[in-house]
Amino acid sequence: MGRDATRVLAGALAAGAFLLCADAGAQGFAALVSPPRFELAAKPGEKLRQVMEITNASAQGAKYRLRTADWSLDAAGSVKFDEPLAAGSCRPWVAIESRQVSVAPGGKYRYRFEIAVPEDAKPGECRFAIMVEGDEQSVQTPGGPSFPISGRLGVIVYVTIGDAHPELEVVGARVESVNNEPTPVISVKNNGTAHGRLTGFLSGTDASGRKLDFTPSTLPILVGESRTLPLVVYGDKDEAVKIAYPITIRGKLEWSGKSAPFEQTFSR
Repeated sequence: MGRDATRVLAGALAAGAFLLCADAGAQGFAALVSPPRFELAAKPGEKLRQVMEITNASAQGAKYRLRTADWSLDAAGSVKFDEPLAAGSCRPWVAIESRQVSVAPGGKYRYRFEIAVPEDAKPGECRFAIMVEGDEQSVQTPGGPSFPISGRLGVIVYVTIGDAHPELEVVGARVESVNNEPTPVISVKNNGTAHGRLTGFLSGTDASGRKLDFTPSTLPILVGESRTLPLVVYGDKDEAVKIAYPITIRGKLEWSGKSAPFEQTFSR
C-alpha cells in the first residue's frame, strides 16, 4: 500500500466507526482518534476551531506525525487519501497545531486544528482529512528480509459553507451480488452542493410471502457523484437472510431534513 495513496474501508467513514485505519497490521501502532469524523458548518469569513483526542493505547511512548490530505471515495466504497494538493482543495484554509506530537503510554493528547473560511467563499463543501501516522518500523519476515511498515489513521472533516445542501435522487435500482449474496441496490445521484446520506426504513414481502425490512447503506454520496447503495435487510444477524425474488420494496427515503417516497420491484 503506497504511502501517498492509502485506502481504507468506507464502512468506517459512513457509520462513524472508532477510527479509519490503513496499514492496520503495523506492529506497535496502537493509536485511537476521537471523533473519527467531523461534520461542521460555517459561514463565509468564519473561523472554526476544533479538537480531536489522540490516545496511545500501547505500553510504550509514541510519536505521531500529522498532516492534512485530500481524499476521494471510489466506486467500491474505499477511501483514497492523497497528499498532493487537489484542484479546488480547501486545505489552504486549514491550520494544524503541529506536525508531530508525543503521547505517553496509555496517554491522551488533545490536538487542535482550525479552518478559516475566506470571506468570498461560495456555498459549497470543504472536505479534507487529518492524517495521524506512526513511526516506521522494520518488520522481519520469517526466513526473509525485513521491510518498513507504518500505521496511519485518517480523520475525515466536512465543512458545509453557507446554505450548501445535498439534493439526492434515486436514478436506478437492480439486484447485484454483495458479499456473494444477491442484494437489492439503488443508484443515488447527488445534484446538490454538499454530501448527503440516505436514511429511512423500507419494507417488502418477497416471493415466499415473508415480510422483510430494509434500510439503505449510509455511505456518503459526494457532490456531483452517483453511488450504488445496497438496501440492507433486517433479520437474524447470525444467519444470512435469503430473499426470494421478485420483491417490491416500499417506504420513504430521508436525507438532511428532506424525504421522498420509494417503491421499486427487484427481480433477478
